[in-house]
Amino acid sequence: MKLAGAAAGTLAFPGALSASGTAGPPEPATTAQGIDPLPGDVYTRRLERAAELMRERGLVAIFAEPSTNLAYLLGASFQRSERLIGLILTANAKPFLVAPVFELERIQRSVRVVPDLRGWSESMDPYRVVSDVIWTHGPGRIAIEPSTRYGVVRRLQQALPNWQFSDADPVFTRLRIIKSEDELTLIRRAISITETSIAATFGALEAGVTDREVAALLSREMGARGARGGGLVQFGATSALPHGGTEGRELERGMPVLIDAGCDVHDYTSDITRMHFFGDEPGPEYLDVYNTVFAAQSAAYNAGKPGMECQQLDRIARRVIDQAGYGEYFTHRLGHGMGMDGHEPPYLVEGNTRILEPGMVFTIEPGIYLLDRWGVRIEDDFVVRDDRLEPLSSRVEAITR
Repeated sequence: MKLAGAAAGTLAFPGALSASGTAGPPEPATTAQGIDPLPGDVYTRRLERAAELMRERGLVAIFAEPSTNLAYLLGASFQRSERLIGLILTANAKPFLVAPVFELERIQRSVRVVPDLRGWSESMDPYRVVSDVIWTHGPGRIAIEPSTRYGVVRRLQQALPNWQFSDADPVFTRLRIIKSEDELTLIRRAISITETSIAATFGALEAGVTDREVAALLSREMGARGARGGGLVQFGATSALPHGGTEGRELERGMPVLIDAGCDVHDYTSDITRMHFFGDEPGPEYLDVYNTVFAAQSAAYNAGKPGMECQQLDRIARRVIDQAGYGEYFTHRLGHGMGMDGHEPPYLVEGNTRILEPGMVFTIEPGIYLLDRWGVRIEDDFVVRDDRLEPLSSRVEAITR
């Protein structure tokens, strides 16, 4: 194992050493539990807002399996299995949760808002229990949480004849796309842990270490700061694959190192990508690519404000890369929303005409990928304010000689 500790010596090229854009040491280890989770009344208000949106759309009920959307409403989620667990939200804001009898106590202890619990025993048909709850409010329109399994939907349709089924995604998107200041506090903490963990990991690099070993160290650094997380660690040619993974590649002098990482603090996430050129001073081509990516991100950040379409930010950043001659090597969208999911609306991509609104949180992450050689991506997290974008992460700087 050729990884030094988190306080290892500086790298040969400190210009991209720190996730915060400086060469300072990472923050002391602490715990994510040093910041409070969201209070219980937040979930009561979310349920009331969900019911309001349901009434606006003529919905009688929403059904959701365990998912991030269920966790958003109740403050806890549960693993899916062959045994049905399902949230039923009615337009009067009363939540019901159908679950196996032996799960009820665990559920009651974990949720922040306790729903009306309806248990089913192993000899019962759980869809009959769902039907008994929902039929008292209908028939009418029922919306299904978008990640619900197809087989579950089919069983619901059989149990609820004459009901109209629709997609609950518009309701959940509207609920979740604008972040409160309390949510932003948790996101900022996740970002801080991610930035300092990346910096500590860069500081421990030595020739001969493998990408898998570095990825394991990155996760340990996050754990030492009280959060669950990790990320992609890519050396050299692997960094030219936007979603490439570790492959046991050993680090050599003159290799770019890409780390794309995030962690979880009380169910809220971060997403940061940083570059480091290991062991030698980078050549003119790497400097040109890196600074072009930085300029593209800066152009989108400086132009962003409420009222713009999501696709406009993608166009602004892409234009910078096109004009520098690297357009064909920027192969993905500019960015994605983040919150309880690492990827969620809004998406900064051509064709998305959604209007930016204050409170939206998303990444801006342009990249240039020279296949079989190396790639560069810089990713930061931003929130839309009343008249501008505010960085939630600490942006790096352009590289100068």
